Formats: sequence, structure tokens, C-alpha cells
Amino acid sequence: MTTATASAGVLEHIDPQSIDVATNVRTEAEATLDKEFLDSVSANGVIVPIVATRDENGIHVRYGQRRTLAAQHVGLSLVPVYIVDVNEADDAQRIVEQLVENEQRQALTDGDRIQAWKALELEGLTATAIAKRTGTKRAKITTGLTVAASDTGTRLIAEAGMTLDQAATLIEFEDDPDTVAKLTQVAAEQPGYFPVAVQRTRDERAAAQAREAGEQVEAAKGHRILSEAPAWDARTPYRLGDLRTSEGERVSEDEIQGKDGVAVYVRGDREGATRVSYYVDEPEKLGYTIVDDGMRGRGGPMTDEQKEERKQLIINNKEWDAAESVRREWLAGFLSRKTLPKAAGQVIARSLTAARHLVAGAMGHGNDLAADLLGVEPVTGYYVDRFADHLTAHPTKAGHVTLAIVLGGIESSTGRNTWRSPQAETAQYLQTLAGWGYTLSPVEQIAAMVESTDDQQ
Repeated sequence: MTTATASAGVLEHIDPQSIDVATNVRTEAEATLDKEFLDSVSANGVIVPIVATRDENGIHVRYGQRRTLAAQHVGLSLVPVYIVDVNEADDAQRIVEQLVENEQRQALTDGDRIQAWKALELEGLTATAIAKRTGTKRAKITTGLTVAASDTGTRLIAEAGMTLDQAATLIEFEDDPDTVAKLTQVAAEQPGYFPVAVQRTRDERAAAQAREAGEQVEAAKGHRILSEAPAWDARTPYRLGDLRTSEGERVSEDEIQGKDGVAVYVRGDREGATRVSYYVDEPEKLGYTIVDDGMRGRGGPMTDEQKEERKQLIINNKEWDAAESVRREWLAGFLSRKTLPKAAGQVIARSLTAARHLVAGAMGHGNDLAADLLGVEPVTGYYVDRFADHLTAHPTKAGHVTLAIVLGGIESSTGRNTWRSPQAETAQYLQTLAGWGYTLSPVEQIAAMVESTDDQQ
């Protein structure tokens, strides 16, 4: 067998249009030139020389197919080419060498990238400049720099193998290692559920903070703070609604402020609002009488099965709230895409017929959600069309506007009752989103009337 050998080559600068891209082990699909790669070549040129051979028919690429194609595509005038002499009769050796070169080439990790971007930032380059110089999207650079500035973020990239977006998300929880560990496990085992798990954690944190703030206010009044709400059929403490004044009037919340023997249970919600329920330990001492409104103890205490059902109901409601935030954020991103899916026309037609009552209901109230999803600014005036200016400014976006009105109309009709009582129209809507790439959470799968899958739980 004859072994091809290469003598010392010569570095030349050659017009890439004159270079022949010879047969390469990379398939045409693998050699696809993505925008970031093309932007990098356009901004920086070809840095690593292309290896090629020369014969009577011209110059032929031996290694560097993508670099050559990119240089041709962006119109570089010259590229560095290392010309070598080899035994071109031995095609087998050429293929072996190409395999070795591609197999041994180790791609940069996200950890490598963010450290390089951080170094460039220290050199005085802005995120915009780094993006331009490296052919990387500015948003990705910004995310990477955020991660690089955080010990938690860099650790999650290096040790947990998280994506930049996942690591950047968890930085907001770096003061709570247990939460970071929990969400890291979700990212590894149930990546499709990760966004909902994160939103659920945000909601719970906001509710807990609101509750804590409310408890501090009530404690300052001298009230006893309850860790959980008394059962409906509990005899004591007494609900305010069961008490009457000496004149037979209902006892108001204002009337018991700061009095002895008052207990409170504070609920916080994900919007940061609080709701306070008041109870009295010994009403007679405050001059109140107790009445039986017929509700106390109705049906007897809850069974263990009923308690479990109630617990699951509460869990699913909170899951739906979190999923709703994630879904609407996804919809806004989806509608910002340049092109709509091929089936968009069919979805619009089906929605304007089978789900017309849902779409019409939102249209009668200004399509607020659709406008929010499109980022259309609100306008004043009952007869003013808030989408008119948007269409004037973006005449090619008529399809996007129509789809937003349809999707926003159906979306605005959803709520916690959607999973409790699944309907055909909303089930079809959720299934459509799933077909377009949205990952349904378990509670959304109930509403879509589909079986849960391991990677979506």
C-alpha cells in the first residue's frame, strides 16, 4: 500500500472564488453555513489557514471546506491557504486524514466561551462589540457575561452541563442553594418542565415574601399569627363571620384591630398582594356573641381522600398559574418570528369557526391579550382600532396580527377551570401549540386531554 506524504507547504493568500471545494467527509448538511459562522468570517476573515493542493486543474481544498465556502459566500477577496504536495492518487489517505481532523477537533464548551467573552469585556469590549467581532448574537453574549460574572452561573455551566439560558435563570436563586439544587435536577431530568418549575418557584417566593410582610404588620398590632388556616368545622378560634356585636351587627375587621385574643392567618399571592383572615379566641371576653350560620360542620370533617383531593387541587391551580406565565411568554416570542408556520392559515380558519365564540368574546373587549403578545401599544377611544397603526408600520405582518387575535382570543378564555373541566376548543388550542414546539406541562396536558409523558412531567 502506498502512503501519501506531504512535504513542507507554502502559505499563500488566494482569492477563495478560485478554490475548488473537493470531496470532504462532511456531508452537505453538516457543512451548512449558519449565520453566526458567516458573520464571524465576514468580520474577522479566515483566521486558520485552509489546507489545499495545487495541480494543473487549479487549487483543491484538503481541509477547511466550511471556511472556504463561507469565504466565498461573504465575498472575501483573499484567504490564507497552506499549499502542500501530496500523492493525490491515494484518495483513501485523504479521507482518513479528513476523518482524523474532524474527529480530533474538540468544540468549544459554553464554559470556554463565557470565559473568553469575559476576557474580552475586561479588555474594554462591549457586548455589542464582542457580538460583532465573534459573529454571535448580542443577546447570547449578554447572557454569557451575566453567567460569567456569577460563581453560581459558572459552576452550573461547568459542573451541571446547563445551557447558558438555564444557568442565567438560576442566578436569581443563588441565595438559596436548596432551590438551585432542586431546579438543577429538573433541568437535567425534565428539561421541558424546567421553565414552569422556575416560574412556580418565583410565584412561591413572591407569595411567601408577601405573606411574611403581612404577618409582620399584623404581629405589630399584637395579633397572634396562625401558621395555617383553621379547618372550616373547627370550633375555635372563631371566624369573624360567626360573631355579632351586642346590637346584633356583624363584627368588622376594623373593630377588632389591636384587641386581645385576635388571631390572623395571612395569605400571599404571586402578585405580592396579601389577604388577611381574622379569628377570635374568646368572643365573649370582647362582648361578642357566637351565631351558627348553618355552615359550620356541614357534612362533617373532610376525609383523608377529600383532603388529598383538595391538596392536589391547590397544587394544580398553582401549576396552571405558573404554566400560564410561561405559555404567554412563549406565545409572544412565537409571534415575533419572521415567518409563521405553514398551518397558520388552517388554524386561523378553524379558530374562527369552531372556536369563534372564544375569539369573538376577546374581540368585543379590545383584544388586550393579543395586543400584549404582539407588543402593540394601547390606544384610547372606544372606536379606535389599536392594531391599525401597527399594520400601517408593518404591512407584511397582517398574518401575524390575525393569528395573534385568534390565539389571544382563545388564550384569554383560559384559566384554572381549563384543567378542571377540559373543553374541546381549548384542548385543540393547546395541542396546536405543542405541535408548534411548545412543551405542555402536566397540568396543561390534562387540559389538552393527552397522556403525560416522562420528558414533560
